[in-house]
Amino acid sequence: MKFPRRKFLLLAAGAAVAPALPRPAAALDYPTRPVKLVIGFAAGGPADIVARLLGQRLSERLGQPFVIENRPGAGTTIATETVVRAAPDGYTLLWTTSADEINATLYKNLNFNFRRDIAPIASIDLLPLVMEVNPSLAPKTVPEFIAYAKANPGKVNFASGGVGSSQHVAGELFNFMTGVDLVHVPYRGAALAVTDLLAGQVQVTFSPLPLSVGYIRAGKLRALAVTSATRSPALPDVPTVGEFVPGYQAVATDGLGAPVNTPAEIIVTLNNEVNAALADPIIKARLEDLGGVPMPMSSAAFGKFIAAETEKWANVIKFANIKVE
Repeated sequence: MKFPRRKFLLLAAGAAVAPALPRPAAALDYPTRPVKLVIGFAAGGPADIVARLLGQRLSERLGQPFVIENRPGAGTTIATETVVRAAPDGYTLLWTTSADEINATLYKNLNFNFRRDIAPIASIDLLPLVMEVNPSLAPKTVPEFIAYAKANPGKVNFASGGVGSSQHVAGELFNFMTGVDLVHVPYRGAALAVTDLLAGQVQVTFSPLPLSVGYIRAGKLRALAVTSATRSPALPDVPTVGEFVPGYQAVATDGLGAPVNTPAEIIVTLNNEVNAALADPIIKARLEDLGGVPMPMSSAAFGKFIAAETEKWANVIKFANIKVE
């Protein structure tokens, strides 16, 4: 399915925060017991590390434990459905990621609607991907890479951590916006994709920054660009893809959500506390060490961001005809 590029770049998003039922007494005292934070990834990964970092700070600020519950599987949909079915009382929260926005279109038979059933609380950070190649490949810049790919249609492979992953859709967005024909090669995890890039088995990846920055600094991989709208503090001399392909942006994001109808006062409290944590120089420095950039905003603005990203990835998935087995 084809979509006009101009229309694609001008997509408008208009998601509102889900309505909340007022419960002033409960919200006034919140929290009075431990809060469960459900995350759709295994312990030890980048999202889990950031969740534990923020959970500890919220525990300190609000006086109750924020307990991380890892519920990996089915592209994070197991974790999301767990929270969708929880009581809307602020004691079961969801660690939201870009996967939620992608899954809305990728999976055809979900038992929930992410934008309808999860109320956005707070945006936490964005994590740029890095477009990188094996140093044996001739192109040294994004324009050179585009020319190389157009001269070799269907012969340049890009690796990702799996079908529908953020790395996959980032590569398909690059195909969409540049007219090249990179061939997707999915792996069981982003780390395996980088391993084969190092070995020269594939030509390019759009990799999570923390996985690759050490190889880039050691000269074992060549960074062509980062996928965020602005350059990354971790690789300040590396340009953005958008400097050569106007409007291109593909980032992994983290945030907090809750079951729809969670009291508005609780959402406001959590949004304020998250934004206060993100302003802390210690938290900001730790996120930067992990390759992330703090992205504080109101819950309403976060809802609009989710709507825009969901629509963008829906168009990419349809354009590339991405399907999960």
